[in-house]
Amino acid sequence: MQEKRYSQLTAQELKQEIATLTEKARKAEQLGMVNEYAVLERKMAMAKAYLLNPDDFKPGDVYEIDGDPGSYFKIEYMNGVFAWGNRLNHPEKEEALPISLLGKQRQNQG
Repeated sequence: MQEKRYSQLTAQELKQEIATLTEKARKAEQLGMVNEYAVLERKMAMAKAYLLNPDDFKPGDVYEIDGDPGSYFKIEYMNGVFAWGNRLNHPEKEEALPISLLGKQRQNQG
């Protein structure tokens, strides 16, 4: 059977994939397989991104980055399930994050 891309999976299939990856990540962590764990974490983030609606994320919005407390990301533009922009503490470096890594939206300060 040929592997499907996450973009081709149904919500139920994505949830099953996330459950499978979560279990594999738990085992990798228990065995001290740091690199394998990191790869599985990235795959989970990607699968979770396809369960979200990219239209809910707008250029100019600022979000806390999940797993990196105190770090914020400002969206410049969207491309599929990726938000392109900059971390506020590194505005010179553009990067793309799966929208599943964007946590709580920061409210405007003013």
